[in-house]
Amino acid sequence: MSGLFGVVSKKRCVNELFYGIDYHSHLGTKKGGMAVFNSDGLFARSIHNLEQSYFRIKFEPDLQKFDGNLGIGAISDTDSQPILVNSKLGRFAISTVAKVANIQELENEILAKNKNFTEFNSGKTNQTELIAQLITEGESFEKGIRYAQSKIKGSCTLLILTPTSIIAARDYFGRTPLSIGKGVDSFAVASEDCSFANLGFESEYVLGPGEVVEITSNGYRQLLAPEKRCQICSFLWIYYGNPTSNYEGINADHVRHNLGVLMGKEDKTDIDVVSPIPDSGTCMAIGYAQGKGVPYRNAMIKYSATWPRSFTPADQSMRSLVAKMKLLPNYSVIKSQKVCFCDDSIVRGTQLKDNIETFYRHGVKQIHIRISCPPLIFPCPFVNYTSSKSPLELITRRYIQSQEGEYCSDEVLKEYATTGTERYNKMVDHIRTELKMDTLQFNTIENLVKAIGLPKESICTHCFDGSSFGY
Repeated sequence: MSGLFGVVSKKRCVNELFYGIDYHSHLGTKKGGMAVFNSDGLFARSIHNLEQSYFRIKFEPDLQKFDGNLGIGAISDTDSQPILVNSKLGRFAISTVAKVANIQELENEILAKNKNFTEFNSGKTNQTELIAQLITEGESFEKGIRYAQSKIKGSCTLLILTPTSIIAARDYFGRTPLSIGKGVDSFAVASEDCSFANLGFESEYVLGPGEVVEITSNGYRQLLAPEKRCQICSFLWIYYGNPTSNYEGINADHVRHNLGVLMGKEDKTDIDVVSPIPDSGTCMAIGYAQGKGVPYRNAMIKYSATWPRSFTPADQSMRSLVAKMKLLPNYSVIKSQKVCFCDDSIVRGTQLKDNIETFYRHGVKQIHIRISCPPLIFPCPFVNYTSSKSPLELITRRYIQSQEGEYCSDEVLKEYATTGTERYNKMVDHIRTELKMDTLQFNTIENLVKAIGLPKESICTHCFDGSSFGY
């Protein structure tokens, strides 16, 4: 995924901008960038690779070059940004949270108009630059934004930095969020409103789907009204978002706790203790223990002193080693116990299998895995919620292919996605057997919708059940 932060102030903004972007580091591990319109009338920009380091470490030496009052930045899992542009609309910087599924088609259209691309990521066109090209085809920023969003298959939320303001635009269907915070003499805009509190901002306004606003140090005004339909990504509440963040006014920790309570109340399995797979399973495990009425214990602890975050080595064996080394088993909790482990999701299942084997070697009596969301079956065309490049990276799809062959219709896939069907039950039992658990249960779509508290048509559950619109 990726995250955006911007600030417009009556004074030098670099400190708020620096820490505000850093508070989005949980949304990406590849690139970080920031751009400020400086007092000399020029844009200053820095972009760094974050795959083997942290945002603060990389960017702290650059801070002295930013002396302006307004700026934007991003943590990105996709491309180098912000991009600097000089166009008929004027000079601007742009950062995006986007997935352009039809990037090749749009790239060909732009090249056919004798335009050029100058930014590349691993030999591929930078999608933020492509979005900027589409925007500059409009007669104004708001018309260009709406044109770009109409052309993109996927999603596009963005910030544009001009010499006088920030223009913020939420994805047309609201798949990713944007919120505005108010300070004493400044305003901020962010993907994650958890970034506001420690920087002196109070959450003030949540942009609606497709809404475009212009923000200055004196306030903000609406350029385009929100659309009526929303499909915000449910995975923000399940995993990606910080537990203290709110989406559509609904707190992520609250939803994860609800998912655990609902599942715990329904589960009749005999267990002794409940433990999270940290950190993503913690909120759910607390709720599950409450709903089930069993003790909550930490059977696995993240070693945060030197493994506060998992970087993304290119080599799969090294990724597996990193994932293993950061978690320390607490064998005194699990020995001779029937333990329920809670986690947010199962993607490949590799690390979970390793954890289970380790626990059995050290005397656990039974292992019961509870997952806060339904099985991931449909690759996401809207948001980069995982790094999976093929459906077969999903443990569910590998099983489905083994049963149905290389081609499987959407109708059959939806049978696998429906809790309680014969195909669903066989798939879950296969995963349980492959990963060597005693029992395995996924939460239901119905519980997910209930835990969030929005109408189902207002949240995107495509990765679980294939439902969607606007693509």
